[in-house]
Amino acid sequence: MDRITAAQVFVSIAERGSMIAAAEALDMSRAMVTRYLAEMEQWAGARLLHRSTRRLSLTDAGDLTLARCRRMLELAETMEVSSGVDADTPQGLLRITCSQSLAQAALAIAVTAFLKRYPRTAVDLQMNNRAVNLVEQRIDLALRITNALEPNLIARQLGWCDSVVCAAPSYLAERGSPLRAEDLAVHNCLTYTYFGKSLWQFTDRDGEAVSVPVSGNLSANEDLILLKAAEEGAGIALQPLYSAAPLIAEGRLVALLPDYAPQQMGIYGIYTSRQHMSPALRAMLDFLLDWFARDPAWLGHATPR
Repeated sequence: MDRITAAQVFVSIAERGSMIAAAEALDMSRAMVTRYLAEMEQWAGARLLHRSTRRLSLTDAGDLTLARCRRMLELAETMEVSSGVDADTPQGLLRITCSQSLAQAALAIAVTAFLKRYPRTAVDLQMNNRAVNLVEQRIDLALRITNALEPNLIARQLGWCDSVVCAAPSYLAERGSPLRAEDLAVHNCLTYTYFGKSLWQFTDRDGEAVSVPVSGNLSANEDLILLKAAEEGAGIALQPLYSAAPLIAEGRLVALLPDYAPQQMGIYGIYTSRQHMSPALRAMLDFLLDWFARDPAWLGHATPR
């Protein structure tokens, strides 16, 4: 980890008397502050703080380390960047995590365009449908589609994700098509483990909210599994439009309930610190914000920009 940033974190903890206050002052997550402190203690080879339920205080080793950290930061402020590359030029490796379906529909294309624009950068794209600990997994950016972000997360909204209720012609021929959202309650609905497993939410043409309890014999933690099951006639699925659009266009799935708009979800970029954001991460966030805001051709049938 960056020792200059670790020194800034330790000095802030010492000056403010708590890790929560340091996290707020540095615009950094509590988990990241804790990680930097642990690394500082590992480098020092000693416990640097006495921890109690009310406050933190420095150990003898902490006093010595605090003085050294302050000298380090003073020196860092006077140093000029010696490399031939401007310090604000995006460069280095970014570790990004997102769901498999979002990666296939959007990220693979967007990241390729980003790497062409910023040739000094590299990206390690990791597929994961569950929320991960960014600090422990050394993730720079997590992309998540949700309307329920945890309040302590540092996040930037990058766009919106529309959804569609759909089913295969074979299922509809056997079970009939729902005409109202409420009809879903008597159908076999394929549900996503981490979102809307028992309640699907819509807005009708009059702008009224409609919540429908749903159930079925298949749930999964990956959109693409449910999409394939729906295509095979297993039931009705609520899918991101970017995943379902190609199959609907080909007639392999049928879009249902045109008078009801499924709840729109936000696409968020989640990271550990605003103040200590690398130029590469800042450039990626700006790039994705622009990418998702452009012509929505990426929804299900994206083409290179």
